[in-house]
Amino acid sequence: MRIIHTADWHLGQHFFEYDRRTEHARFLAWLKNVLKDRQVDVLLIAGDVFDSPNPSADSQKMYYTFLREVTHENPELQMIIIAGNHDSAARLEAPSPLFEEMHIDVRGTVRRTPEGDIDYARLIIPLKKGGYCLAVPYLRQGDYPDAENYSQAVRTMYEKLYDLVPDKHLPVIAMGHLQATGSEISENDRSERTVIGGLECVSPDAFGPGITYTALGHLHRAQRVSGRENVRYAGAPIPMSFAEKNNRQGVVFIEIDDTVKIEHIEFEDTVRLITLPREARALPEVLEEIGRLPAGEANGHSPYLEIKIRITEPEPSLRHQIEEALKDKSVRLTRIEAVTAARKDSDPLSGPEDLQTIDPMDLAMNVFKRQYGDEPMPEAMQKLLRQTLREVEGSL
Repeated sequence: MRIIHTADWHLGQHFFEYDRRTEHARFLAWLKNVLKDRQVDVLLIAGDVFDSPNPSADSQKMYYTFLREVTHENPELQMIIIAGNHDSAARLEAPSPLFEEMHIDVRGTVRRTPEGDIDYARLIIPLKKGGYCLAVPYLRQGDYPDAENYSQAVRTMYEKLYDLVPDKHLPVIAMGHLQATGSEISENDRSERTVIGGLECVSPDAFGPGITYTALGHLHRAQRVSGRENVRYAGAPIPMSFAEKNNRQGVVFIEIDDTVKIEHIEFEDTVRLITLPREARALPEVLEEIGRLPAGEANGHSPYLEIKIRITEPEPSLRHQIEEALKDKSVRLTRIEAVTAARKDSDPLSGPEDLQTIDPMDLAMNVFKRQYGDEPMPEAMQKLLRQTLREVEGSL
């Protein structure tokens, strides 16, 4: 059995003011070729198909066109899709009646039986080539069993699902959209911390030794979890922020025979992200570095550019000078970050644009320290705040 694991497409994302439709189209065209060349039996999409719960018509058209073309070219391919925290679970599931004949299973919501119990059986999907998939979508408040905490509840859910697998001699694949203990986020990536949403980490022990492979989504860096080869994040197919510019993009290929072989297939046709200079410098030095950028006309393949500049006094013509210097350069300017001497690197809120990316917990902890003389927020208060954030996120 040959499997491709992918996640976190975020179709419809805008990178600052730039539409990323072309980049996503190139990834999906590449993925179609991989599915055909590798003769893949199962495609797993582990959540965050869309960047918004209310995706644009263009984003939905791109998604459904991909599904139609892939099933036409690979009639025996089975697809299993779970919802992520960015997806509308109900919207993702809505076309399920049309998907039945296309071998596409979508699990966006955790349903209840008439008795009020979790419908575990619905989350266990038989694989056509033999085996089972535990397809668990992003878990919102009320989706998981009662337990001491979120992490324990998630573990209990996977344990109950595995117990219900009819034949444990066959391969068992688990899917999830969560943050696992021992996983890494990109350094200083406020965007990725916001995606995590303040949820507690889930121990990879939740995925028992009987599970052949665990396909995770949520974090944008492709990686093994806690050194376990068979518990992985596929990562986002294109970088979502400048902190992710050094990540490896692609998908995971799993081949199950007498043994399990796992390979990361890299997607190289991604637009580069450039931070210039690496550390903020004075305007003359920045303009000098801009002069060394490649000449040409900016297009859909041109790198995105972030400028870091150190200022000591107001400079009204700052942006104009930078834009003039970039006129004949084959780059796309996204933002100019002006760093002043008064700004502290530890301050999580340095400008208005950070309001869209800052983690609410970071902001609350910082405000508490300022209010109470650098005293850290008590653990009990942190726990209550995280619970509130989960409930708010679950209602969105």
